[in-house]
Amino acid sequence: MDDLDTQVRRAYPDRWLASRFIADEAARADVIALYALDDELTRIARAVREPLMGEIRLTWWSEAISEIFEGRPVRRHPVTLALESAAGRRKLARQPFDAMIDARFVDLEARPLGPVMRIAAAMLGSPEAQIVNAAEALVDRDPKLLKDANHDLADLPAAAFPAVAYATLVRAKDPSELEKRFRLAWAVLRGRL
Repeated sequence: MDDLDTQVRRAYPDRWLASRFIADEAARADVIALYALDDELTRIARAVREPLMGEIRLTWWSEAISEIFEGRPVRRHPVTLALESAAGRRKLARQPFDAMIDARFVDLEARPLGPVMRIAAAMLGSPEAQIVNAAEALVDRDPKLLKDANHDLADLPAAAFPAVAYATLVRAKDPSELEKRFRLAWAVLRGRL
């Protein structure tokens, strides 16, 4: 778990810091496992030169998720083992995991995105699925609230706050507010705040 905690702290300092507010150690570990998965998926596009190699890696993760949710023996990787525990403890749904993986296939397209567009794509892509996963890991499953990623964040219980604090970037209602939040996130990412 310490390895995953370090990985998330390095990759997503804002998410890692928000996770410190989760008092329950098991719930915090589950959220860290979800963030570590997102980091693993995000790094694929940066690590490969050929889209096919990225597709192979994403397929590996897709098969690992299948193993977790089908009760088969799980591949020995720190993230898959942590996700297996989280999914079992929290009875997480498989669909948001599949959505996280599917969203990363866009990163492999032949035309490279500029750094600003890549950050925007990351904010508007898989975090929607990750929000649902993280919220489900922290709160009692209420189908009315957590049936999909389109619920209003104001309806979530306070316990879900650390997992979805960063989600306001994708929930802004008017473009001017989104632009302000994007600039704030960009400043944080560049170390200015």
